[in-house]
Amino acid sequence: MPSADTVLTQAVTRARRRLLPFLLLMYVVAFLDRANIGFAKQQFQLSAGISASAYAWGAGLFFLSYALFEIPSNLILHRVGARIWMCRIMVTWGIVSVSTLFVRGPVSFYLVRLLLGFAEAGFFPGVILYLTYWFPGRVRGQIMGQFYFGAPLAFILGGPLSGLLLTLHGKAGLLGWQWMFLVEGALAVVVGVRAFWYLTDRPADATWLSIPQKSALQQALAAEEHERSAHGPSAFLKALADRRLHHFASVYFLIQMSVYGVVFYLPAEVAALLGKSIGLEVGLVSAIPWLCALAAVILVPSLADRVRRPALLAAAVLAVSGLASTLFLLPSGALALAALCVAASGFIAVQPIFWTFPTSYFSGRAAAGAIAAINTLGALGGFVAPNIKVWAELHFAFPAAGLYVLAAFSLLAAALIALLGRAGPALPRPNPN
Repeated sequence: MPSADTVLTQAVTRARRRLLPFLLLMYVVAFLDRANIGFAKQQFQLSAGISASAYAWGAGLFFLSYALFEIPSNLILHRVGARIWMCRIMVTWGIVSVSTLFVRGPVSFYLVRLLLGFAEAGFFPGVILYLTYWFPGRVRGQIMGQFYFGAPLAFILGGPLSGLLLTLHGKAGLLGWQWMFLVEGALAVVVGVRAFWYLTDRPADATWLSIPQKSALQQALAAEEHERSAHGPSAFLKALADRRLHHFASVYFLIQMSVYGVVFYLPAEVAALLGKSIGLEVGLVSAIPWLCALAAVILVPSLADRVRRPALLAAAVLAVSGLASTLFLLPSGALALAALCVAASGFIAVQPIFWTFPTSYFSGRAAAGAIAAINTLGALGGFVAPNIKVWAELHFAFPAAGLYVLAAFSLLAAALIALLGRAGPALPRPNPN
């Protein structure tokens, strides 16, 4: 008869194989619909009559409305389950994304971006919360690292896909950017409908686990939930007042400023390096930094499991990435592309390490609300990043000023996350595998 540990390992393995590939697919589609505006930038601005400042404002508005509905959305998911709520999120955001076809001028652009933020709100923190329902702390860091494959995969696959769709300019009376929003938005609707039938809310509902496997997994998760409730808040209002929530949220805000400083402008930077307009070739080259990020998101979280101070490792990764982001405008195309690779890799790979801290501290409704609150402030970082980049370039009349300002925020994030390494036993980390 297998031991309890063996049965638990079997249950975790089954859950990983069953859930992670589909969650990865959902994340890829989410990132496509969030970042495809960067690929559409040149064509979209020209044909829709959108100025550079209006583009930056509209790109950021998504994160403003996204932030407003994050916490309510995650609390609803905690109550009704992931099947229903993830389906609702993906179907509505896919419909809104398709409606971008009809944008004409800045006002309609602002409206669509606001609606897209409301529709997608709660997706990412919902998945992070959902992972805590299924995976014990000893494997959660690794699981989150594997889930984060979705970000680089979105750009490895999405760059060429978006570039290819842009080349359909004029087909069936649609412009290239319209084809991109149509196809990628429709994909979100299809995946969302499938999520309703595929996802399982909790281990107790899993017909694909044996009774011993269900029992072992539920016992392990219940024991961890009890431990978290002993050292951290389990009520949402108490979590909001907790100083560590404020610390976590500040760090994530700065990380997301760094991430979206790269995401929104990477296609344009690559196009400038190549001296070409954005299309299939630029899309293919834009995938290179995300291939590097895919390797980093495998290696860095795994390394974090083996060091005593994972927060210090995360701080070092952020600092190196921030410094690399100041080199995007080097005259040497090869060096500039290498800098893009380092920055993209670090900004993506540091995030799974970060999420092991709040998910090991909060429990119950506090976890649902706190994860959403942290991600809410991160979403506001996505709003601030493109606008502060444009402001810095105009204010200092210097093309690299925006990159330097965003790099400074990356270094500040590195300093704040390093302080987590000194937090002591109040911030337990998951046990290594």
